[in-house]
Amino acid sequence: MTAIIIIVVLALLVLWVIGVQRKLVEQEEFVKNAMSQIGVQQNSRWDALTALVELVKGYNEHEYNTLKDVIAMRKPITGSSTAADVEAQEAKLGEALKQINLVVERYPELKANEMFNKTMDSVNVYENQVRTARMVYNDSVTKYNKVIRQIPENIVAALFHFTAKDYLTVEDKKTEMPSMKV
Repeated sequence: MTAIIIIVVLALLVLWVIGVQRKLVEQEEFVKNAMSQIGVQQNSRWDALTALVELVKGYNEHEYNTLKDVIAMRKPITGSSTAADVEAQEAKLGEALKQINLVVERYPELKANEMFNKTMDSVNVYENQVRTARMVYNDSVTKYNKVIRQIPENIVAALFHFTAKDYLTVEDKKTEMPSMKV
């Protein structure tokens, strides 16, 4: 009789561990998915910036080459990317946008270009989509980190080497959306 009780308790414990592990995997996959979504939106912004760079080519070859070099430094953001990877890409995007704005100041006729204005509008749309994707990522990280820190799930998390994920942060100077008005 005692052996049956021990077997039942062990079976329940194993089932509980399996259930918690599945929950942790699910939460971790949500985090990876959210990170991938950021990558998708960043790629859209990079594509829009590439289109802007092609428009700049007609105005100044040096500016075009400089911007092309900045865009060549882009790296894809995937589900396995880190928060630091995202922040590095955001910095590169910001650098490219600043350089494009400088070019527009030097060549006011570029502002009047209809294609330039449409592309800048799409950059703004993608900027908002990246902000939304970043919020979803941070929400997913909150849920995941909460699960791996709570007792008794933290025991299973440690057993299977689930570790806390980093949040995406906002620099003080980035609390406002950058002006894309030219």
